[in-house]
Amino acid sequence: MREIVRSQLERISPSNTSESQQLRDALNWVASGAPLWRIEKPATPPKHLVSYFPVVDGEHILLVDHKNAKRWLPPGGHVEPNEDPRTTVVRELREELGLQATEDELDAPLMVTVTETVGLTSGHTDVSLWYAIRRSRTEPLTFDASEFNEVRWFHFSEIPFEQSDPNLAHFLSKLRTGA
Repeated sequence: MREIVRSQLERISPSNTSESQQLRDALNWVASGAPLWRIEKPATPPKHLVSYFPVVDGEHILLVDHKNAKRWLPPGGHVEPNEDPRTTVVRELREELGLQATEDELDAPLMVTVTETVGLTSGHTDVSLWYAIRRSRTEPLTFDASEFNEVRWFHFSEIPFEQSDPNLAHFLSKLRTGA
């Protein structure tokens, strides 16, 4: 499975120095033999793999008001032990939003981020693969109320960036340019 994670990372084309550094960090971490998957909540091991899957429709993005992080975030989830990060996307889409997908529908991740968490269970590092998911805003959603206060579509010009993931603006920039 480590080879699958590495191959997903190698498909990312960084577009700035910060992203290049985060990609190098992630590749070095995978190559180090360190554990990749969270085995105990909230932070064992203290650095672990996450799949983010921003859901987009044209110039709109679906964000979740995450109870723990206390931020508007793209949906995502921790990769289970020995799980392909694409399988995580399919599983979490269904669990968190009630949306169906297959791994075949997924393109390569658009980017990777290495970030310290915030919120109620901060104190660990998420290595997050960002997979863009295209869906219509009219598609019905059933969100996980135990994890989210609400979910909402935002036009790109209305995103509350100050209350979101610090890498979201860069993701949108890459999405817009087709990077």
